[in-house]
Amino acid sequence: MIRGKPDEDDYWNSSKIQNKAFTFDDDDDEFTRLKESKRAVNSIISFDEDDDDDDVEKVSWSGEPVGMKSKAGGFQSFSESISDTSVRTYAPELRRPKAECKDFISDWTPEETVRRMQRGRVYSLEKFRSLQDKLLLLDEAVSAHDGNVITAVLIYLKKSLSKEILFRELMCREVALRHYVHYVKEMGEQRHLLDLLKALGRTGDMALMQYKEHLNMKDENRKKEFLKSCLSLPFSQDDASHVMDHYTLLERQIIIEAADKKAESMGQMDVFKKFPRKASILNMPIITTLYYSCFYHYGEPEGTYSSPVNIRKTFRISDKQYILTALGARAKLKSWVDVDSLFNTKGWFGYMTKKSPVGFHRVVDILHKNNAPLQVLQAYLNLIDDTELKISLAQKYKCHDVAINTYRDLKDRQQLIVYRGKVERGSDEDRKIEELLNSTQIRWKN
Repeated sequence: MIRGKPDEDDYWNSSKIQNKAFTFDDDDDEFTRLKESKRAVNSIISFDEDDDDDDVEKVSWSGEPVGMKSKAGGFQSFSESISDTSVRTYAPELRRPKAECKDFISDWTPEETVRRMQRGRVYSLEKFRSLQDKLLLLDEAVSAHDGNVITAVLIYLKKSLSKEILFRELMCREVALRHYVHYVKEMGEQRHLLDLLKALGRTGDMALMQYKEHLNMKDENRKKEFLKSCLSLPFSQDDASHVMDHYTLLERQIIIEAADKKAESMGQMDVFKKFPRKASILNMPIITTLYYSCFYHYGEPEGTYSSPVNIRKTFRISDKQYILTALGARAKLKSWVDVDSLFNTKGWFGYMTKKSPVGFHRVVDILHKNNAPLQVLQAYLNLIDDTELKISLAQKYKCHDVAINTYRDLKDRQQLIVYRGKVERGSDEDRKIEELLNSTQIRWKN
């Protein structure tokens, strides 16, 4: 149909036509707008591979600078960076975007991925899907000697592999295994760690780990039953002996504590009145328990749990350790008769002599610390074989008779004269030295 002139004038003068400028590309107008929108989006979310990216400042829509957020350890995965609004809302970069962008996920090799992780840049581990690719990534992380990278890769493998496969592969990767064990320990995943140790055949370590759970138990009876259950675990011979001693000791401590607490409250034993207990014996070490027994239960029959002799035999305490512990306890109580009994032994023809598995100089030190009488100190000073040490300790603890008699026996007149200057003038010791110096029966060597 042919339009008339008025109709044509109305058409060309209408607002519909006037509001739309004429171009030769009218047919492609929608496509042009789509391309422009795509370019804008590409410039907003732009991940450039060049290191020069660090020199380009990106700003958010509010005008604030936006930087790469990093998670603990300095790494952030790609998926996390996309979900982070502060990273997602980039404004267009203030430079001309590249015409083409490299596929920043699919093209990263294990080496490139580890390098980006070390530099704290955006990375993705999800592309490593096959077991072979994951192991290549792990081996590359180990080769980089970067603990943070190794741990990050191990966390990914822990999430994406079954325990059986992961444990199997870690067996032949000692460095990765050490990092993994440390990570699992730090995370407190005890059950997972037990499974790992079991898979590795490290049953002894597994047993020790279970045994250490007693450290978190406060109730002594519950702890005792737990230790009893540990006796069947596959410990090494030495560890098994230790666990058995621990169980036996706690069992005995519970019995002794209950009995002594009752006796103390009822005033049945004088030693508790004179020396009230300052703390419970529960969970104390073996030597502390022995000291307690020597202090409060010395002389009890061997058949009782609290007997020092019983404790000594049960826990295979050496003679040296027993003597030192018992000496400290009995000297604290000023029980000098008991102190003597520790060293008395029958010699030839039934004569009593004193012997000790520890040096008598140590005995003298302990006695002096517990304010032993002069007579007791002198008796044990005279048992020291080393002459110089004997004289030195005699002078230190003011046991002058021991030093004077030693110089006399050595027939050392000159040293006796020197020593006279160390005693009080007019004292018994001074007069004794003068008598010796004037004696005609001693054949002095100098």
